Amino acid sequence: MSEESDMSIEEKTNPNLISLIKELKDRAREKEAPIWRDVAERLERSSKHWAEVNLSSIERNVEEGDTIVVPGKVLGAGILKKEVTIGAFKASRSAEESIAEAGGELLNLRELAERRPEGSDIKIMG
Repeated sequence: MSEESDMSIEEKTNPNLISLIKELKDRAREKEAPIWRDVAERLERSSKHWAEVNLSSIERNVEEGDTIVVPGKVLGAGILKKEVTIGAFKASRSAEESIAEAGGELLNLRELAERRPEGSDIKIMG
C-alpha cells in the first residue's frame, strides 16, 4: 500500500464525519443520486487532500442562485457578490460572514443533502 493511499472510513476518528459519510452513501443509493457518493468518497480521503475553495473562485465559476457543494472547506479569500447556496464540511469565519453579506446561504453537507436529496442542479467545486 502506497503512502499516498486514501484513508478508509475505518481510519477516520471524527464520529460526525463517519456518520456523515455513511449517510451520504445511503442517500446516494436510496435516491440514485451519484453526487452524494462522489462527495462521500472525497470526504473519505485524507483531510490534507480535501478541497479548499476560496470565495473568489466561487464568484468566478457560479451564477446567481446556484447551489454548490464543497467536499472540504470554504475559505474567505476574495469577494462574493452573488447570492448562492453553499454546502460544505467546514467554512472559515470570514467566508461565513461574506456569504451572509452577499445574501447567500451556507449549509453543512447534511443539511444540503436533506434539502436536495436527489442532488439535482448542484455543482461540485474543489
